[in-house]
Amino acid sequence: MTVPPNAQLTHVGLYVNDMDAMVSFYTGLIGFVVTDSGEFLGRDLTFLSRRADEHHQIVLVTGRKADRDTVLLSQVSFRVDDLDALKHFHRRALELGATGMEGRNHGNSWSIYFEDPEGNRVEMYTPTPWYVSQPWRVPLDITEDNEVIEATTRKLVQESATWGPVEDWQAELAARLEQPAE
Repeated sequence: MTVPPNAQLTHVGLYVNDMDAMVSFYTGLIGFVVTDSGEFLGRDLTFLSRRADEHHQIVLVTGRKADRDTVLLSQVSFRVDDLDALKHFHRRALELGATGMEGRNHGNSWSIYFEDPEGNRVEMYTPTPWYVSQPWRVPLDITEDNEVIEATTRKLVQESATWGPVEDWQAELAARLEQPAE
């Protein structure tokens, strides 16, 4: 069998109760713009994007059929450029009413997790320079100085994880991805 053609995850769809609140949250937090909106088969849809080459990265659809405490989604994750950006989103999410804020250090990434206005879990993360075998996590104090976060992470992964330079892991994974499926 041959290697499948390239396929990239491009968007996530979320069922919502309050379209206005959800549009306001995601445009205010991430900087998405509404690319289209309308009604189809009795449901309102709003399409959001931050990329001119992607019509939408999130589509919000009315008709959520579960109570707030019913878990419908594990998480929606956004990669950011660096710790300063992660700290920005930490502050901004709280300003916009995010709840359940938690910082996590996964060794291979620094992450914040929180809930949007309808209880969907959102992760925002930035990668570290290390590959760390997963699952691995310790609490992250996102308010610490970047240098402290980096030094603490390096020390922790050296003491307690299977780890190495991320470039080595990426090269190995790239080679595996080029192998035909069995």
